[in-house]
Amino acid sequence: MRARILGSAAGGGFPQWNCACPNCVLVRAGDESVRPGTQDSIALSSAGERWLVVNASPDIHRQIQAFPALHPRGPRHTPIAAIALTNGDLDHVVGLLSLRESQPLVVLATERVRAGLVEQNAMLRTLARTPDQVTWRRLELGRELLLEDVGLGVTPVPAPGKLPVHLVGLSEPSPEDNVALRVRDLATGRVLAIVTSVGAIDREIEALVRGADAVLFDGTFWSEDELIALGLGRARARDMAHVPVGGPEGSLARLGALPAGARVFTHVNNTNPMLRAGGPERRAVEQAGWQVAHDGMEIPL
Repeated sequence: MRARILGSAAGGGFPQWNCACPNCVLVRAGDESVRPGTQDSIALSSAGERWLVVNASPDIHRQIQAFPALHPRGPRHTPIAAIALTNGDLDHVVGLLSLRESQPLVVLATERVRAGLVEQNAMLRTLARTPDQVTWRRLELGRELLLEDVGLGVTPVPAPGKLPVHLVGLSEPSPEDNVALRVRDLATGRVLAIVTSVGAIDREIEALVRGADAVLFDGTFWSEDELIALGLGRARARDMAHVPVGGPEGSLARLGALPAGARVFTHVNNTNPMLRAGGPERRAVEQAGWQVAHDGMEIPL
């Protein structure tokens, strides 16, 4: 399996357009200790011909342009066989609107995510100009969906999370609102766990990551009070459904000794100090055998 980080940043990207936190100041100044990043998206393939993209970020156009394997090979063509959505958050779905040029798309989503987008969002009608423009394939919790043309099997696992902001008060929470993905290479049997948004490490999530050959895990915040300490908000990490990386109950302490060959934190918020190479937080991550994702990073499997 080939796995490439198209975008490594959380919503808003890095730097965030309206933020002057220490990290954003450094990246705008061209400091070599930090790398700019586009918003969360991943490309996966078994043979490298047809691709599954996980999450369609608002930066999807730039991400496709930066990765020649996703370039069209004809007048109207795309190597992207399907797009999987882990939730209905805007930073994971807005990119679909950039792929609307009458190109047939296959979108994988739980029924809850599909309904929230199609039945409660008039803008998504942009993707229904022709009857066959979008084919929705349902992700059923715990059941593997085979993508024969990509050479992958995808199993959604419920991940503790939250409703998208635009649906709060309109829908009751459901286990289908936010999922992690177990992606299996049909040729080799190797497994990649994608857990880029998770509010708690429960038994199902722990079993998923411990059974994988490589792991991409939620690296949004370093500390529980990160935004509060910087004067950027009042919400704590878990209020926003993200397990912090640091601290005695953080993901690094809980999952630090994973046997997986590649262990990578991605979906990293612009405020997270582990973005700074050489800093104490980055050293702690690397000493534990983990990496911090960057755009264009290839995950060995």
